[in-house]
Amino acid sequence: MAKSHKEIKLKIIDLLPLLLLFLISLNGSSVISIKIFSINIHYILVYFWVLRSPDTLGYGFIFLAGIISDVILGFPLGISSLSLLVVAGTAAYIRVVTVRITLINDWISFVPAILFANFIYFISLHFTDYNIDYFYLFKNSVSTFIFYPILWVVFSLILNLKKS
Repeated sequence: MAKSHKEIKLKIIDLLPLLLLFLISLNGSSVISIKIFSINIHYILVYFWVLRSPDTLGYGFIFLAGIISDVILGFPLGISSLSLLVVAGTAAYIRVVTVRITLINDWISFVPAILFANFIYFISLHFTDYNIDYFYLFKNSVSTFIFYPILWVVFSLILNLKKS
């Protein structure tokens, strides 16, 4: 049977977050770096989609994207995966305890996700004797937190397209 143009368009919109996740992983940099700040798009993407539409990104896909990112960036295997799964686990917990969906609730609850993920990232790299730039990690966390509302709006628009 031939699928209609609208069904194909809706399927592409359904797969857009997953495609973005792997595109960011295959790009070799989950971080957008500009001279002053850097933003970890992986964390925002995983947190939003696990929080708002958990059937879109599976934990296996999140793990695989982290492994791909580790291989491309040359980190020890599993560090990015573990950090992304901590973000996903925090988002799943927040989804269970959240009553209302608002930007402020999501934004404030994003803080523990960043803190836990960076703690796991730091501990994992510390035990592998990998050189850690603490100031870069702090700057990246703050920039990711500040940039979250912008991507929240973009992802909410995609989510609304998906539901319509």
